[in-house]
Amino acid sequence: MNVIQQARQAYAPARPAVQTPRAIEAQLLTSITARLMQKAASHSHYVRAVHENRTLWTTLAIDVADAENRLPRTLRAQIFYLAEFTQIHSQKFLKGEADLGPLVEVNTAIIRGLNSREAN
Repeated sequence: MNVIQQARQAYAPARPAVQTPRAIEAQLLTSITARLMQKAASHSHYVRAVHENRTLWTTLAIDVADAENRLPRTLRAQIFYLAEFTQIHSQKFLKGEADLGPLVEVNTAIIRGLNSREAN
């Protein structure tokens, strides 16, 4: 690369990265899941992470319950079911009756699915 090309590249207007809704969902789930998996964190850290996870899953449930949602009906029902499971299991964790493993597993599976569909 010569000096002129380097200058053009350096002074070229920056293009903001455009992200799809799927990529944004994967990023949010990845961030929350990382907090759920953090080792040796305080109980309040996990409570905040569980709250964020529940909030995200509530938002997803509202989205798939909308008649205007264009996802296939079966997929919408499965996502809604996972949102319900997340709410119930989170409640059990907060009562000290369960660990975070199943929440991490659900999120990880969804992240994989979002990322694999993004690649297609």
